[in-house]
Order: sequence, then C-alpha cells, then structure tokens
Amino acid sequence: MKVMVIPRPGMMEVQEVPTPKPGPYQALVKTEVMALCNSTDRKLVEGHFPGMEKYPMALGHEDAGIVVEIGEKVTQFKPGDRVIGGMVSDFGDTGISSGWGGFSEYVIVHDHDAMVRDGVADAEHGWFDSCEIQRAVPEGISADAGALLCTWREVYGGIGDFSIQPKDKILIYGAGPVGMSFVKFTKLMGVKWVGLVDPLPNKRARALEMGADAVFAPEEVNFPASTFDVIVDAVGSEKIVNAAIPMIKLGGTIGVYGVISQPVLTVEKGKGPYNFNLIIHQWPTRWRERLAMEPICQWIKEGKLSADEFVTHRFNIADLDKALAAVKAGEALKVLMTF
Repeated sequence: MKVMVIPRPGMMEVQEVPTPKPGPYQALVKTEVMALCNSTDRKLVEGHFPGMEKYPMALGHEDAGIVVEIGEKVTQFKPGDRVIGGMVSDFGDTGISSGWGGFSEYVIVHDHDAMVRDGVADAEHGWFDSCEIQRAVPEGISADAGALLCTWREVYGGIGDFSIQPKDKILIYGAGPVGMSFVKFTKLMGVKWVGLVDPLPNKRARALEMGADAVFAPEEVNFPASTFDVIVDAVGSEKIVNAAIPMIKLGGTIGVYGVISQPVLTVEKGKGPYNFNLIIHQWPTRWRERLAMEPICQWIKEGKLSADEFVTHRFNIADLDKALAAVKAGEALKVLMTF
C-alpha cells in the first residue's frame, strides 16, 4: 500500500509498504479521505513536534474510511462501516516510525470496547489511548464530515476542559480550523459573546460567517483589564498567553489548545489578577473526545454544522507540499486529501 512518509524534516514522499493485517481486536480500513492537521502535521514535517523526532516517519491522524476486514474478536465494527481515527502504529521492519500513520491507503482501528470487555485494554495487547476514539461513524455522515470529526471532537472536548459556559464572554486567538471550530461550537452552545483575533482579513471575515460576534486584528486588541471569562489560544504561543493575562477576569481561564514547541513557558503572572486558571491542552482528553461524537453528529444531521463550511482545498496526497504551502500562506482553512 501507499503511505506518506517524511524521510527527514522538510522532505516528503509517497512510499510502498506492506498492507497491515488486522489482529483479533482490530479492523482493516480502506482510506477514503484524509484531513491535514494544520498545526501537528506541519510541525512533524518541519521536525519540531516535541517528543516525535524519529525519522523516517509516516504522517497523519485525521481520516475516514470503510472497513474491509475484521478480527475474530471484533464486535464494534463490521465490513462496510465508515470509521474514523484509523492509523498504522507499527510499520514492522520497514524502518519507518509512526507519526500516527493515518495518511496510508489502509489503516487499522481497534475495538476498544471488546478489549475492555475481555480485560486486554493494555499496552501488552497493543492498546493505547487513541483506541478509545476509533469509532464507527453514524449512518448519513459523509466521508468529509467523518474526517473533520477528528478535529471537531477534540475541540468539543477542549471546550469541556476549559469549562466554557453559555454565560461566558470569550476571546479566541487564531482562525485556523481549531479556532473556527471553537467559534462555531460555542455559538451553537449559546455562549453569550465570542470574539476572535487573527491577522488575516479573509479569516476574520470567515469567522463572522461562523457566528463570531466580533473580530479583531492583533493590533486592534485593546480591552480593559478583567474583560473575559475565557481566552482560548488556538495557536499555541507564549506571546498569546502573556497578552491574554491582563484581560482575564478573576478566576477566569486561559486555555492553550495545542502544542507549544519550546519546552519552557514563561508566564508573566503579575500582569493579571491574583487568581486565574492556565490550562495547557496539548493532548485530547479521550473520554471527552469520545462523548463529543453524539452532539456533533446531531448538529450535522440537523444541518447546523457542515464540512463544506471548513473545507477550502483538496489535493492528492502526493501534493502534500502544495497543501502545506496553501496553509502557510493563509489561503486554506481545512485541506482534504486522497490517494
């Protein structure tokens, strides 16, 4: 099968590797569509995602596909199901390490429920935290929406981690797919006031279409102290964290969604109130991500949420360099890819 491999930072190529064989608690999935994670995938390609430094590396963790084969212990999946969260975590003796490996023609999903049922949901039997969110997509949810569910569920989980409530006044930094999802979801949840900050006029305009109450260029942000209940850094930046501190209310929350590349974070706490919460959300809270499936799919079925709102570009996986360039230039919101 074909897989997108990063031989070394900055270099991309499609390679042929053996198609994986599903184990007793696994299903083999033929990939339909893959979604580029604008932050994580870019950092892996560039070589500065913390803790992921072993190259060559197989890329990708957002995808949707159809089950073609199941192991004998599998009960959660059946052939023909559309599923999300597939990856290839082990490339055998190919010398390729796994950067989740979801940009492959075939991927593997695990039957988490069956593994828990049989008492084998542990590392010794190949279980890891992502198994919990490898789920079948409800009937009527398209492949495009299935691939975007990978981002959408994480963001919905982040809203829970940051304890965002309808009564809150919140400000979001960054108008990438994550920032836009925070805007869309918080307004669907009835949050009182949602503002967004981004340097690009086209992205600020799209945020208004998503439902933002107001948008600002970074140089236009001049709010009084203690203005916001929650400020979300959807970029992952020490500079944004420290810009947020003076504007947060007593007992409010600054939520950093995503990975800050540098190992040390300097927090200028004296600029803010005595009490505020700083939450570093570098990894999905899996139980929240799993529970997010139902409300998000309900929004899709009700026509309140659509992949078309987010998808701006499509590429063949062999043109990953062009996809990354479109993201870096600020032209693309969410990029979908196929083989």
